[in-house]
Amino acid sequence: MPAEPSFDLAVVGAGIVGLACALAAARRGKRVVVIDRDAQANGASVRNFGFVTVTGQDRSQMWRRALRSRDVWAEVAAEAGVPVIHRGLCMTARRPESVALLEAFLDTEMGEGCRLIEAAELRRTQPDIAGPDLLAALLSPHELRVESREAIPRLAAWLEARHGVVFRRQTAVLAVETGKVTTTAGDIAAEAVAVCPGDDLTGLFPERIAAHAVTRCKLQMLRLEDPGFRLPAAVMSDLGLVRYAGYAALPPAAAVRARLDAEQADHLANGVHLIVVQSADGSLVVGDSHHYGPTPDPFAHEAVDALILDEFAAVFGRPAPPVRERWTGTYASASQPALIDAPMAGVRLVMVTTGAGASTGFALGEETVGQLFGDAA
Repeated sequence: MPAEPSFDLAVVGAGIVGLACALAAARRGKRVVVIDRDAQANGASVRNFGFVTVTGQDRSQMWRRALRSRDVWAEVAAEAGVPVIHRGLCMTARRPESVALLEAFLDTEMGEGCRLIEAAELRRTQPDIAGPDLLAALLSPHELRVESREAIPRLAAWLEARHGVVFRRQTAVLAVETGKVTTTAGDIAAEAVAVCPGDDLTGLFPERIAAHAVTRCKLQMLRLEDPGFRLPAAVMSDLGLVRYAGYAALPPAAAVRARLDAEQADHLANGVHLIVVQSADGSLVVGDSHHYGPTPDPFAHEAVDALILDEFAAVFGRPAPPVRERWTGTYASASQPALIDAPMAGVRLVMVTTGAGASTGFALGEETVGQLFGDAA
């Protein structure tokens, strides 16, 4: 087949990282095409919380990427018709060891703008967060939350309408080389290519992905009925303190982990930690768990859901509302939180290798495009 008209950038994958690369290039005036094998977004980008998490991210590059990505979300949300449903984070603590860790966090640069409140103030200002064992909560103003199932297609439509990004959907990419992408619909010529495969570890450049020891993580998610109250911010709990590196790397985290090992070993064994966010219709998106393997099974296990809902009840001081919906998601996972690899000239392989695509994707897209076209915007 004859080559299609030439583009400056071809993006393989229409998840949040692919859209982020497309946006960064379009803002430089580049002509962009996005190629995806599915008819619409169907992977991790639409199966998550839509929670752009800043506070608690790894202290180095990931935290800075989250700050930048949050700013980009704030810039594009209104233009793209993506509602920001709520903002901020309430990180609750039920153990003295957790309070000590949050105090240590506040002493770092990452704690800027955050504050620690005692349980009495939390109950006075947020009476619906009423777990009997709550001791304190860290309040952060930095986060925002969108409905990921709506946000991703709206971002794509906005990129097409506002920035002229071309989408080639239901099109599989067979091969990538410098200056050309070979697809099931013919060849596409492009000066540069960004391959954003999500958790597809064996499609394009499998040997490069394997060199980074990337595997996959399966998580279980729930949507609960409207509880009759409104959350002003996302809610998390002690379990998150040992999963998020911004907390877990601090010295007091060892005591928190020891306490959790003794008291909630089943939660830790299943990678359970609590995130609760609210949707515009009042329903709550709640999760999640973490199980790892090259091909995780697709099944959700009731015992794991019960652990998640048990933590919900401990934080809110009430049984969880009825479950409206259940689903599983997967994402790529590795020891480093993201990778930008250069398999050949003019080509970058880009992956978020932890559950932070919404939180860090826009910054990662800017870095990728900067490498491909030079750092000057």
